[in-house]
Amino acid sequence: MKALQRIPEMQQNAPYVLILYYSRQGSTQALARQIALGVSQSGMEVRLRSIPSLTSDSSPAASSRDLSCTLEDVEQCQGLALGSPTRFGHMAAPVQHFLEQWSGLWQRGALIDKPAAVFTSSQSAHGGQEATLLGMMLPLLHQGMVILGIPYDQPALSNTLEGGGPYGAGHIARQQKSLCPSERQLAQHLGLRLGQWAQRSGTSREPA
Repeated sequence: MKALQRIPEMQQNAPYVLILYYSRQGSTQALARQIALGVSQSGMEVRLRSIPSLTSDSSPAASSRDLSCTLEDVEQCQGLALGSPTRFGHMAAPVQHFLEQWSGLWQRGALIDKPAAVFTSSQSAHGGQEATLLGMMLPLLHQGMVILGIPYDQPALSNTLEGGGPYGAGHIARQQKSLCPSERQLAQHLGLRLGQWAQRSGTSREPA
């Protein structure tokens, strides 16, 4: 996508924000790319990584197009955006499964005080997006991360008739995967805010 073409290549050993997501049909992936664009606008490097499916079938998940995330990717990040499609008001099983592997990060306090944000997509306007966003925040709070949302100084937050809210970026897929203008604006702003907070937190913490 054009948005990613404008994101510079990550320099080796440079501090980065991790955009971590699972996407079955491509809607959550589209949000991830807009958030990545917003992070890059802050001057921070971006590392876009996916969570693999738990099962294999003839139709691979859209997220398989990006490199799979490792625990090292998570531990070394300076900020994190976590995304999942909504599954009955909850995060998708691959995301839950991956988060359950973070006990070592928790024991080491590897993510304490690092900023984090969440994003999701659903097929309908009342598909459980807020419940999914809140649910994804809980494991990040247990890790000691600082959760960022979207403040109401963003006009699109009050005017949107589609996805996106104070808890995080969102997309209502309906019959199309493309994001509407307000969804793109809110996702990019969330990424920009996350990148700015990652820069601040990086200057106040001892190097890993």
